[in-house]
Amino acid sequence: MQLRALPILLILAPAMLPATSPAAEITPKTPDSAFAGKLHPDILGVSADSTAETARSAFETTFKGRTDSKTEIGQAKFADTSTSYIATLNFSVPLTAKQNGEALVAGFSSPASENRVFFISRTLNFAQGEQPAKAEMIKQVMDKYGTPTIVGNQHLYYVYRGNSIVSVGGKFSKPALALDAIDKPLDPRMALKLNSDRGRGRGSCVAVVKRSIAAKEKSLASLIDDAKGANCDGVFSVQFTPSTQANRISIAQFVLLDVKRVISASAIDAEALAASSGSPPPKGHAPKL
Repeated sequence: MQLRALPILLILAPAMLPATSPAAEITPKTPDSAFAGKLHPDILGVSADSTAETARSAFETTFKGRTDSKTEIGQAKFADTSTSYIATLNFSVPLTAKQNGEALVAGFSSPASENRVFFISRTLNFAQGEQPAKAEMIKQVMDKYGTPTIVGNQHLYYVYRGNSIVSVGGKFSKPALALDAIDKPLDPRMALKLNSDRGRGRGSCVAVVKRSIAAKEKSLASLIDDAKGANCDGVFSVQFTPSTQANRISIAQFVLLDVKRVISASAIDAEALAASSGSPPPKGHAPKL
């Protein structure tokens, strides 16, 4: 199976945003994140602490020495100002008979919210002779990221809420238990408990992270509606596509979505736009009838 590099789009500021002066200054604010304290999951060293520049450096290091790599950097401007920034990164190398293919994608907020990462994905497509054992991959994932919230449908999901990984009673503390569950459907009782009314809303975070992967644009605007309805603060997802040999995998995909950051960075950016335009949002209220 060939690795398809994910599409990269130049993210432009929406037309409806207020125009700002090219000389307008932006005072950055740090956006909130789902991943705080000791909970700092990363993909190739890129975590919620990373800016576009540090992520770019990590991606370039990963593909150092690969002459067949493809790099696409999505530049954007902050509304109508002269301030430009990296909005998306898309690095990839193709699958060959002897070398694994790989694709790295990331989305970043504007300079007003410190150009921080809110979405990262890494897709590994293993060459025929390099396909790892499923048990080995699960052990490596759990050694690094801990006990998953829920396992099934070829996925390990880590759901974050309130500065901790959510537990729904799944017995996945050992890699062997996760291995036994990964090829089965998600346990409906655990899924129901996970998607209960606890948290901000009722949106399934499993569905939210899937839609973030499918979104053509990795932008705050494309993810904000899902983020506001999600009943979690963040998600780390690992998917394994089985090989023709049942105990090995052909593709591994790792996705980190910071739901809390999408909401926080969107609010910071909107505030900065309003301030720099010189036209703060109206504060009027409906009259009493």
